[in-house]
Amino acid sequence: MMRLSPVTRRRLAIFQQNRRGVWSLRLFMLLFGLSLFAEFIANDRPLLIHFDGNWYVPVLRDYSEDTFGADFMPTEADYTDPDVAKAIAAQGWALWPPLPFSYDTTVKDMPVPSPAPPSWHNPLGTDDQARDVLARVIYGFRLSVLFGFTLTAVTSVIGVMAGAVQGYYGGLTDLLFQRFIEIWSGMPELYLLIILGSIITPGFWVLLIFLLLFRWMNLTGVVRAEFLRGRNLEYVRAAKALGVSDTVVMWRHILPNAMVATLTFLPFILSGSVTLLSTLDFLGFGLPPGSPSLGELVAQAKNNLQAPWLGLTAFFVLGGVLTLLIFIGEAVRDAFDPRRLPQ
Repeated sequence: MMRLSPVTRRRLAIFQQNRRGVWSLRLFMLLFGLSLFAEFIANDRPLLIHFDGNWYVPVLRDYSEDTFGADFMPTEADYTDPDVAKAIAAQGWALWPPLPFSYDTTVKDMPVPSPAPPSWHNPLGTDDQARDVLARVIYGFRLSVLFGFTLTAVTSVIGVMAGAVQGYYGGLTDLLFQRFIEIWSGMPELYLLIILGSIITPGFWVLLIFLLLFRWMNLTGVVRAEFLRGRNLEYVRAAKALGVSDTVVMWRHILPNAMVATLTFLPFILSGSVTLLSTLDFLGFGLPPGSPSLGELVAQAKNNLQAPWLGLTAFFVLGGVLTLLIFIGEAVRDAFDPRRLPQ
C-alpha cells in the first residue's frame, strides 16, 4: 500500500475541510460519470431485445429491419417506427432506456408545435427542431467536459514544458521565447477561426487542435517564474555541480515545486475551456450543426424567447457546471496554500 507523505496528507486534510469543495467534487464526478453512459440513459434504441427466442443489443450493435420480420427492408432498423415496435412486441419484448430519445432524435406526434414545453414525455421540453432538450443536455454536458479535459490537459503539458525551458535556461532563450509569446498571443484568434470555418467545417478534433495553438500559454508564465526562482536554489546548484543532467534537474528537483502553483490553476482553466466551447457554439463557430452542445442550447434560447424553458435550462446547466468547477478550484487552491494549516 502506497504511503502518503506528510505534505500530501496535510493538503488532503485541508481539502476535506472545505465541505463546499468536497461536495462539489462528488457531485461533479457523479454527473460526469453518469454522462459517460449517456447511450444507456438517453437513446432511441432499446437496451435489450428478446425476439423469437434470440437476444439483441441494439444500443451496442446495428441490426437491419428484416431481422424482426421478413416484410421489412434490409436497412438499419428504426425502433421508433410503430410497425417495427409492433413486430417486436408480437414475438418478444424490448427494454428501453429511461429516456427514449437520443440527442438527434426528432420527437414525433407532439400535441403542440415545437418548441414544446416540459411534459412527462419530455421532462425539459423540446427545442425548435423537435429534439428532446434533456437528451441534448446529457450528451452536451459529456462533450463539453471531455473537450475541456482534453484541452486543459494538452495545453497544460505544453505550457509547463515551455515555461520550464524558459525559466531554467533564461538569458537569450528566455528573451526570444518571451518575444514569441507576446507576438503569438496577439494573433486574432476569433478571426482566424472564422477563416478556418469558411474553408472547412470544424469538428471536435479540428477545433481542439486549433485552440491548442493559442491556449498553451495559460501556464507558461507561472511555470517560468517558478523555474527562474528554483534554478538558483542551493540544492539545484549542488545537483548541477555533481554533474546531474539538465533534464533530471528540471524534472526531479524544480518541477515538483512548480506544480504546486500549476495545479491550483487547473480547475479554473477547465471551467474556462468549457465556457470557450460553449461561446464558440453560441456564435456558430464551434462544433458542426446538430452536435449536442450547451452553447447551441443557449443559441436556441436566444432565438426562441417564447420558450423560457430553453433559457432556464441553459442558465442552470452552464451556471451549475461552472459553479461546481469554481468551488473545486477554490478548495484545491486552499489545499496547496503553504500558509494554511489543517484545523
